[in-house]
Amino acid sequence: MITLFTFGPAFGLPDPSPFVTKAWVLLQMSGLPFRNDTRGFRKAPKGKLPYIDDEGTIVADSSFVRMHLEERHGVDFDKGLAPAERGIAWAFEKMCEDHLYWALVHDRWMNDANFDRGPRQFFAIAPAPLRPLVIAMVRRGVRRDLHGQGIGRHSREEIAKLAARGIDAIAAQLGDKPYLMGSAPCGADATIFACVAGLLCPRFDSLLRAAAERHANLVAYRDRGMQHWFPASVDA
Repeated sequence: MITLFTFGPAFGLPDPSPFVTKAWVLLQMSGLPFRNDTRGFRKAPKGKLPYIDDEGTIVADSSFVRMHLEERHGVDFDKGLAPAERGIAWAFEKMCEDHLYWALVHDRWMNDANFDRGPRQFFAIAPAPLRPLVIAMVRRGVRRDLHGQGIGRHSREEIAKLAARGIDAIAAQLGDKPYLMGSAPCGADATIFACVAGLLCPRFDSLLRAAAERHANLVAYRDRGMQHWFPASVDA
């Protein structure tokens, strides 16, 4: 059986990491038996989650998890899509991961109010006397990463303006379809759903959240994905 290493539920989301949520959805879409384990972070081969253990084969990074499932288990997440449609789906996936994700990180970690509502709880396990130092060190690292990626060089309003273009693009592509490319989910929906759910998370006050909430089809898409893939969270 495959083991998926996760952080566990937080902020009203299946997992605070959209990449973990993506891998979780992909495994559900694959139909393969799997289980979750929240105790794997210290052994993460690339220092981050998610990763999987597939009967002794360790695969880190959600995109490589997808490729592993495709190559080892013969799963076609984009079955029925033409080559051009597969390309469009992949492009939307990477827009979420390489652009909107960083806007989301900035929104949660650099906004003091949102940090207090969310990421601060990650540090509860640190000894109380050291906690402020640990928090300051980690936030400096996140700020450095955001600056290096480029999005951290912009103002909050500029980041929101850029992100809104991506959010609008997802809404336009989705249209009145149940899923990104049609009536059935494709591989990119694992990523798009995780991204949209994060953007719409009610825990955080955000210009990004406001931009996503302007699109009723994105709200319905998030709700549809939660009911389809995480019904226990909806019923809780």
